[in-house]
Amino acid sequence: MKKFENFVYAILDSKSNKTLVILLTLVALAASIMMLPTKVVKAKMLPGKSDNTFSVYIDTPTGSSKEETYAVGKCVIEHLKNEPEILDMEMYAGMGIPLDYAGLVKGAGMKNSENVAEIAVNLTDKHSRDETSYMMVSRLRPVIKKACEPIVKGTTVKFIEQPAGPPTLASIVVEVTGHNLKKIRELAFEVANILSNTKTLVDVDVMADEIYKKFELIPDKEKIARSGLSVEQVNNIIYLAFEGMAVAHKNSANEPDQIEIFEILDPSTKRFNELSMDALKEKLNSLNLMNRKGMMVPISEVVRIEKVDSKPTIMHKDLHRMINVTAETDQESQVYPLLEAREKMIDYFSKKGYKVEKMPGMSTYMFDLNLIDPASGEKYLLRWDGEMKVTLDTFRDLGGAFIGALVLIFLLLVIYYKSYTLSAIVLAGSFLSIIGVIVGHWVADLVTRDTFFLTATSLIGFIALMGISSRNSLLLIDFAKSLMEAHGMEKRRAIAVSSATRAKPIMLTAVAIILGSALLASDPIFGGLGVALISGTVAAVFVSLIFVPVLMDNAKAMDIDDENPIHHDKKNISVTK
Repeated sequence: MKKFENFVYAILDSKSNKTLVILLTLVALAASIMMLPTKVVKAKMLPGKSDNTFSVYIDTPTGSSKEETYAVGKCVIEHLKNEPEILDMEMYAGMGIPLDYAGLVKGAGMKNSENVAEIAVNLTDKHSRDETSYMMVSRLRPVIKKACEPIVKGTTVKFIEQPAGPPTLASIVVEVTGHNLKKIRELAFEVANILSNTKTLVDVDVMADEIYKKFELIPDKEKIARSGLSVEQVNNIIYLAFEGMAVAHKNSANEPDQIEIFEILDPSTKRFNELSMDALKEKLNSLNLMNRKGMMVPISEVVRIEKVDSKPTIMHKDLHRMINVTAETDQESQVYPLLEAREKMIDYFSKKGYKVEKMPGMSTYMFDLNLIDPASGEKYLLRWDGEMKVTLDTFRDLGGAFIGALVLIFLLLVIYYKSYTLSAIVLAGSFLSIIGVIVGHWVADLVTRDTFFLTATSLIGFIALMGISSRNSLLLIDFAKSLMEAHGMEKRRAIAVSSATRAKPIMLTAVAIILGSALLASDPIFGGLGVALISGTVAAVFVSLIFVPVLMDNAKAMDIDDENPIHHDKKNISVTK
């Protein structure tokens, strides 16, 4: 290692070489960090998870018939049939599929209306196919939405993948909160329109019932009494005609309970020729009830028909009315479209006359927006949630853990060395491993087919590297100081000898970490952890053997001093061999 010793000594013995090393290191640090805001390396909570199944949710406008919903579902199935990797499919019209991981939080088990349907799609084993499930979904989504959504105007077709991490309602959720229900509905649809015009956001949906016109049948109690009928009779015949009901029971030796005999009209007789009051009256004229005198009374004579608006479901949170607007990301992190959509919302609502207030920075809800209507003074809140908030919270918490680790390491080193300078050198060497972490993700993104994100597991790997990088710097400092104190070696030569002597164990440790982490690098979830450990370790080796010695040479704390090392005002005494 004599050549490496002379190489390090040549750097230390030249002021221009030391300046060049410091400048190159700082440039590499700045360039690597700039890869994040410039999207060269993208950050995300967890990458996509390839699974053996995905689901298709179909939401036709509120009030749509089951036949209309089924027609959209049939269109989706016809397109999916052409995929050779799909083993089988099953459509559930008017209800959700049996609960799975994603359906637990998306409310699939609570669906029970004619305007919803879900399709469960099973694929071949993920290890035996080339295309991942999330890439298949990304490819099929625009084709199927374009072909099937126009069948019923206002239909939303959403592709739901199994979440790779914590299950959330959607990748991006905007909670529109306020007291004026009519106004928050308007705001929710305006927010949805902005999200729809934001790149990489798909499956935008407003989780609110559509308000539509409907006919309400109101029994006229006075006419019913004069006709010799009862309100119960009228209600039963109407319900029997349009919904069906149990009219009797059957006993069976093979069943412990009675079996209901359910009667309902043929579907063809329930259909209307057109959606009008006249068509409804004509249908009611065909329904007759026998009164106490044996006379047949048309139902249309004893009910009143009124055209009214439907009553949507009202959701509340924290005693405020709320409507959720959801959106998914298509092979993209949630953070970037969030920032773009948020700026659009600030500009849009400011132009509409709202006073837009931002939340204070670094708070739990720092991206939320308060809207104040200047005319009425009413306040509305746009609160961001979903996987996007989990991502931000996770990166914030891991960032806090990283800062905490730095502080603890610094305090321990100050106690050990009784020198702030040496502690800062060790800390700087540990932090600079981030260059390798970010550059490693950039390289991994170049050589992989899918986008390789900087994930939460990547940050965990970076935090784990702190101890390894600190150990490398500690070995150099302690060995160099021992050479100077025990052997009287000149400082620069001692640092060069220390670097050359400790290079082999440092490299062997790095090789062991790299080989151990190679198994993680190919994992879809923990790949970020593996790449962070591999590339961060490589960077830590170069930083420890080149950059840290330069800092050690410039540190007066490395000089031999008979006084307390934490004070460096006195002239240091250097002993030359």
